[in-house]
Amino acid sequence: MRLYKTELGQSAFKERSPLFSARQRSTFILFDGKKTVAEVLAATAGMGMSQFDIDHLLAMGFLAQQPGDVAAVTGSMPLQAESMPATLAAADPPAAPRSEQQRYFDAKPVATQLTASLGLRGFMLNLAVESAAGYAELLKLLPKIQDAVGAKASRKLERALLD
Repeated sequence: MRLYKTELGQSAFKERSPLFSARQRSTFILFDGKKTVAEVLAATAGMGMSQFDIDHLLAMGFLAQQPGDVAAVTGSMPLQAESMPATLAAADPPAAPRSEQQRYFDAKPVATQLTASLGLRGFMLNLAVESAAGYAELLKLLPKIQDAVGAKASRKLERALLD
């Protein structure tokens, strides 16, 4: 399947949206409508890019399928509600508790926004959040973020990670 950047994606990329992880930003550049998803994933395998990241970019509307792409007809890459961030999933809450991966994708933009709001004094913490590759790493940063921004400001992050 061939994907291309949407205007929304290009705008979010230029604005350094917290909805992009560092590796997703690097990978986003490669989507030109000519390379297949498999080619892009092969080129970014060393960064840890996965199909889940591509699904996230599609769900956010940052990427779209090339019109008339055969893979789009066969449905080779379906988006499932459980693989989307909670803000994009169906309105009814799932019966099962959220997975660590889902908590990570819900919390990462919040943590990025909080640490970015600190300016230069939070620069190193922001870098640590950007490089956090999973739930456990982000959870380890929670106390530092709480100390930096305060308990009240970090409640949304705490809920995203722990609830």
